[in-house]
Amino acid sequence: MTKDEQLEKVKEALSITGNFQDKALMIYLEEVRDYLEGAGVNKSILDSEQAIGILSRGVSDLWNYGSGNAALSPYFYERAIQLVYRSRTTEEGENAE
Repeated sequence: MTKDEQLEKVKEALSITGNFQDKALMIYLEEVRDYLEGAGVNKSILDSEQAIGILSRGVSDLWNYGSGNAALSPYFYERAIQLVYRSRTTEEGENAE
């Protein structure tokens, strides 16, 4: 799934219509993807449907119209840990073959 496709899914999840805010939303989407990749989530998971929920949650957490109060939610961190764990167990399974 491309980033543009993910952006459309994130917008659907957040009930955002139109494309006026696409550039700002894409910045947040890329920020969340970079955070998750840095935490150890496989790119294959980040590019899949599995990631839409956490990407939507992360974008929503950061989408605060510049009020300075943006923070990632506890759910975001819990789901990130799950996806890092899934990434590692997937890698271990691939290396065992």
